[in-house]
Amino acid sequence: MPNKLKEAWKAGRKTVNGWLSIPSAFSAEMMAQLGFESLTVDLQHGVQDYMSAVACFQGMPALGPTPMARLPWNEPGIAGKLLDAGAQGLICPMVNTAAQAESFVSACRYPPLGSRSNGPVRAGLYGEPGRYFETANDDVLCLPMIETREALDNLDAILAVPGVDGIYIGPTDLGISIGLLPPIMEREDAALFAIYADVIKACRSRGKFVGLHCTTGAYVRRMHEMGFDYATLGSDVTNMALGVRAQMAAARAV
Repeated sequence: MPNKLKEAWKAGRKTVNGWLSIPSAFSAEMMAQLGFESLTVDLQHGVQDYMSAVACFQGMPALGPTPMARLPWNEPGIAGKLLDAGAQGLICPMVNTAAQAESFVSACRYPPLGSRSNGPVRAGLYGEPGRYFETANDDVLCLPMIETREALDNLDAILAVPGVDGIYIGPTDLGISIGLLPPIMEREDAALFAIYADVIKACRSRGKFVGLHCTTGAYVRRMHEMGFDYATLGSDVTNMALGVRAQMAAARAV
C-alpha cells in the first residue's frame, strides 16, 4: 500500500503528526479520528513497548493516519519488528553521523538496499498479497532525528545517505546541545530559529523532507509557514493535560 504521508509531502501538502505515548489501542483509535495525517508510537520516551505498539497500530482505522513509530534507539532488531508489525515509517533518535544514518537505513531496507530480514508478519496484510517485499523499500519512510550539535555539523553527510527520506528535529535535546536551557519544546530563541532555517534549506537542496516536534497547534502552523513539511502536535499525554488544565481553570474561575 503506497505511503500516503510520503505522497502528501511530495505533493507539497503540510501534515500534522500525532504522538502516542499511552500504551492503549483505545487511545490510538481515538487519536486516529481527530484529523492527523500520521500517528507515531513513541518507544523511546513514551510508555510503550513492542506489544503495545502493535495494539496501537491495530487501533488505527484502515483509512486513517499513516502508522509510524519512534525507535527507542538505533538498533536493527526493534526496527525490523516494528516494520513487520505495520509501521510505514520510523523515526530514529540521536543520529549524529552518516555511519549511524547508514545503519538505520540498512535496518529498514530489504536487500540489496539494506539488511532487513524478510518476514512481514502483519505488514504483509496490507496491499496486494505477496507484494509487500516489492514495494516496502519505496514505501517505508526513514527519518533520522537531528538533535545534537554533532548532527548539525554532519547534516549534509546524513542527508546524502541513500535511503534517508528526511529528518526530524528534536527541539529540547537540540537546545540542550547548544546551551539553550531549560529544555523547552517551543522556544522563541533567534539562534534556534536560524538553525531551523539552515536545516530547512539543506533539506530543500537535497529534496528531503523536514519536520519537528511541537506542543501547540499555533506553533505547528508557524513551523509550517517557516517551511517544515510536517510537525507533531504534542502527544496524547500532553494534549490530555493541556485540555484538562484549561477546563479545570474554567471550572474554578471566580
